[in-house]
Amino acid sequence: MIVERRFRLRANADFQRIRREGKSWSNRWLVLIRAANQESTSRFGFAIGKKLGGAVGRNRLKRQLREAIRRRLRDDRIVSGFDIVIIARQPVVDAPYRVIEGALDDLLQRAGLVREAATEEPNE
Repeated sequence: MIVERRFRLRANADFQRIRREGKSWSNRWLVLIRAANQESTSRFGFAIGKKLGGAVGRNRLKRQLREAIRRRLRDDRIVSGFDIVIIARQPVVDAPYRVIEGALDDLLQRAGLVREAATEEPNE
């Protein structure tokens, strides 16, 4: 299942605005840039440069990143109201899916984009 259109960034102007106005976090595998939007949802865009390989490899990496985001949106773990660009770095090309998920979770957490889990009150 792919990420719904309302959660996608596609326009070059949006990517440029986020790069210009946003705040960034990075780790060995990915860079995350976020900027506030006026929407009730968070939207995501992915930048996978040609230096990272051929079209097949780049598209595979985009599918993996979209799937990781889709799972987090499904679980309602991502805060609303942000435009987010995720840029792939060279080491992520050979990384297994679990590493990609871990790298993404690290950046989402550090950027303050993860919704706190609801704490259950103890039974009395």
